[in-house]
Amino acid sequence: MFDEEGYRKLFVEESRENHENIVNNLLALESGEDQQTAIDEIFRSAHTLKGMSASMGFDAMEHLCHSMEDVFSLIRSGQREVTASLTDLLLTCTDTIEGMLDAIEAGGAPSGEQSGSLVQELRAFTEEESPDGPEMSYDAVPTKTPIEPAGEADGRPVYTLTVAVDPSSSMKDIRAMLLLQNLQEIGTILSTTPSQELLEDGKFDGPFEILIESEAGEDALRTVASGTEISLLALSFSQAPLTVPPKVDVVQTPEPQGAVPSPQVQRAAKNEKSREIKNIRVDIERLDRMMNLVEDLVINRGRLELIAKKHGIKEFEEALSMVGRSVSDLQNLMMGIRMMPLERIFNRLPRVVRDVANHDGKEVEFFIEGGETELDRSMMDGLSDPLLHIIRNAVNHGIETPEVRQASGKPAKGSLRLTARRDKDNVVIDIEDDGAGIDPEKLRKKGVEKGLMTPETAAIATKDELIGLLFEPGFSTADAITDISGRGVGLDVVKKTIASLKGTIRVESKVGTGTKFELVLPPTMAIIDVMMVHINGMRCAIPISNVVEVAQTRLEAIHRIGNSEVILLRDQTLPLHRLEDMFGRAQKGDTLVVLQNNGRRCCIAVDTVDGQQEVVVKPLSRIAGSCRGISGITIPGDGDVVPVLDVNTMI
Repeated sequence: MFDEEGYRKLFVEESRENHENIVNNLLALESGEDQQTAIDEIFRSAHTLKGMSASMGFDAMEHLCHSMEDVFSLIRSGQREVTASLTDLLLTCTDTIEGMLDAIEAGGAPSGEQSGSLVQELRAFTEEESPDGPEMSYDAVPTKTPIEPAGEADGRPVYTLTVAVDPSSSMKDIRAMLLLQNLQEIGTILSTTPSQELLEDGKFDGPFEILIESEAGEDALRTVASGTEISLLALSFSQAPLTVPPKVDVVQTPEPQGAVPSPQVQRAAKNEKSREIKNIRVDIERLDRMMNLVEDLVINRGRLELIAKKHGIKEFEEALSMVGRSVSDLQNLMMGIRMMPLERIFNRLPRVVRDVANHDGKEVEFFIEGGETELDRSMMDGLSDPLLHIIRNAVNHGIETPEVRQASGKPAKGSLRLTARRDKDNVVIDIEDDGAGIDPEKLRKKGVEKGLMTPETAAIATKDELIGLLFEPGFSTADAITDISGRGVGLDVVKKTIASLKGTIRVESKVGTGTKFELVLPPTMAIIDVMMVHINGMRCAIPISNVVEVAQTRLEAIHRIGNSEVILLRDQTLPLHRLEDMFGRAQKGDTLVVLQNNGRRCCIAVDTVDGQQEVVVKPLSRIAGSCRGISGITIPGDGDVVPVLDVNTMI
């Protein structure tokens, strides 16, 4: 899904940074400070701006940045020097880019009217012959005719240009037409010899003359009239203004109404315009530190609540209630800042689908829905690889070739759908294809061949148990090893990664119809609601999202099957865990907490249930290492260190 508004905001934000970098380094370049570094920075920013504007379809900005890049390429190579007039021109270009960004930010599109003339000026500069450039291929040598006032003439200056097109040029008409167009930008063409029609049709030989009225000056005319396959042979002055004062004393007087201010004045006035800063960039480490401080506030809030409850001070409780609301709002705000849309990783996957489909000779139509669904930033990086594995498997293993699909009555083009949605507090991601599905009999056979099941166990294995083999290390249903699959590396890593994110993965498949992978992930791993319980006098926390109900134990409902205990509860037989290996043998244990994960249930025996609490979950330290059955620790208000149970591991 292409979120145009989201990409537009991101484009404006990053483009303003590059624009500001260009302006600052142009000023540094003009002042002579570390010129090589300034040129490199400008070149890099202009190149980045060009690429981003091209990808967004803003052609006018792309062409302007491209022309600026050409100029700085010449400056960087030493073929051109930076002059005051060039700096003014480049700063005018940056003003135009700033106006374009303003238009884009307002929801419009940048206009190419002003940028077009700037592009022409920049091109004229790049096509100007360098002092050490190649000699001209003509016998005639350009001469500069001295400019002498005509005395009795009035009006704007008029010049006569003698120009020649390279005889070897295959596009004489195009060169002549471009020259005339460029000259029209800086003046008015009064006449040409031969006529303009003959020039534009290419019906001329040798040099031709152009009579032009212009106030741009002799240097500008020389620049425009010299370029690729175009040479200026002579430039003569024909008419001057009525009076040319020898000296002008600068006196501060009000500008006449309607006068056009100079570029420097325009830029100064423009810089006085204030713009509201709508976006800032913050280092990720700062956000993490802020999140840690918010977590400390949550912990201390719990401690203050215990103190208020102990002493029963009404005023203190009221003030604490207000502080608690502010902490909750701050917490929710920080959680929102850390959240990122899943489309950040979804948008990388269409290329993967295309490449794998082309490699296998398959036709696949890929659909993405729910890319705006948000997930905590800390989980985004870990989710990228699992999605990549599942998507590649869906195309490589699941969807059939066009011939096989047509033979089975399906469309030649397969369908692969990636969707994301919220389900209560969790984020659910589905990857579904309409391929061949997973054959349980093939899994049964492969399980025995790999030694993962005995023939007897395989014969009575359920469909879910057989599908569970897909997540065993080294297991693969591919008949041959390719550069895409067949090595048995993939889904076992996917399962471990999803489990490390405190998520679950489930597979549904029907032979001949297709396969669906369902990933269920918590929206964040930092702050969760838990149920506090006591087991053998020790406190532990259970994520509320895994708790189904709390019930009382009836001894007659508990039965032993082998070495395990089960209990009959509401016409369901559930495994019963007493967690004695973690907390020791409990004296009471007459209360049951029913847990559910990925559609499967069990229950644990506890002494007491203390209630629900919002806590900060911290990962186990590297010194402590990982502990099966424990997903992390939390510190409630009284300062104790409480383990958080990993229900996924238990079930």
